[in-house]
Amino acid sequence: MAEQYLDFEEPIIELEKKIAELKSVSKNNGVDFSGEIRRLHKKANRLKHSLLSKLTRWQRTQLARHPSRPYAFDYINMMTKDFIELHGDRHFGDCHSIIGGIAQLEDWSVFIIGQQKGRDLKEKMYRNFGMPQPEGYRKALRLMKFAEKFGKPIITLIDTPGAYPGIGAEERGQAEAIARNLYEMANISVPIIVVVIGEGGSGGALAVGVGNRVLMLEHSVYSVISPEGCATILWEDCKKVEEAAEALCLASDDLLKLGVIDEIIKEPLGGAHRNPEATAGILRRVLRRHLQELTLLSPDDLIQQRREKFRVMGEFTER
Repeated sequence: MAEQYLDFEEPIIELEKKIAELKSVSKNNGVDFSGEIRRLHKKANRLKHSLLSKLTRWQRTQLARHPSRPYAFDYINMMTKDFIELHGDRHFGDCHSIIGGIAQLEDWSVFIIGQQKGRDLKEKMYRNFGMPQPEGYRKALRLMKFAEKFGKPIITLIDTPGAYPGIGAEERGQAEAIARNLYEMANISVPIIVVVIGEGGSGGALAVGVGNRVLMLEHSVYSVISPEGCATILWEDCKKVEEAAEALCLASDDLLKLGVIDEIIKEPLGGAHRNPEATAGILRRVLRRHLQELTLLSPDDLIQQRREKFRVMGEFTER
C-alpha cells in the first residue's frame, strides 16, 4: 500500500525521503553521510514540533482520522496477549464496527471493547466505516455485564464518526441501545477506563464512553457532532468545516480544560501513526497506572465516583 499522508505533513515526508535516500547511497556506495543524516534528522524533528504545535482544530480532526493511524485491533494486538473475541448481541446479530472480548493486559484479565474502522474498501464496508449499529452497542453491553459478573475491569477504545443513522438501525432501536448503555454503564460495579484513540463522534462514542477515567490520545478528537455535520446544520454549507471545528472545541487540550476528560496521553513525535508500537507502549503504561488506582476502590465507590464525575460535568450561568 502506498504511503498516505496529509497535506500539512508533506514537508516532513520530503525530509524523511531525503534521509532514506542518503542512507541508501551510504549503504550501497560506502560513502559516509552520517553527519548530513543527523542534521536532517534534527531538522525533521524541529519541523514536526513546529507543525504540530500550530495545527488548527480542523487539522487535528484530520490527524485523528489519519488513514495510517492505529485502530482498536492494532492496540489490542500490541498491548495485550491471549485476546479472545466474543460476538453477537444475543438478540439480532453481530455488528463488526464494535469488537470486544477478554484479554491479558500485564497482570490483569480485562474486557476490551473497541470501535473498529477499516483500512481498505473491503474492510471499511465490513466494519461499516466504523459506525456501529444497535446490535453493536448491545453486544458491548453484554460484554460489560459479563465483565461485571466475573469482576474484571473494562477498557473501551473509542474511534467512530458516530452511530450508524440508517433506517434499519433506527428500526432496530439505535437511540434506545445508546440510551440503555449510558444508563447501565453508570451502574456497573467494576472499573471502566475509556480511551479516545481517534475520532469520538457524538452519542455513537458516548455509548461506550461512561467511565471512571476518560482519557484521550493527544491527537484525537471528541465532540457532540462532526465538523461536517455541524457546518451543514448551522450554515447549510459543509465547506465551513474549519469554522465548525474551531467552534466545537473538540481537541484534547480543549476537553481537558472543560473537565470532559481526565488526562491527555502524549503521542510520539509526529503522531501515533508515525510510531504505533511506541504509542501502544505509552498507552499500556497509562492503563496500568489507572488500573492500579481503580482496582483499590470498592464496587460502591466505583459507581459513586463515576456517577459524580458525569453529574458535575459542564458549566452554566443563570440569568
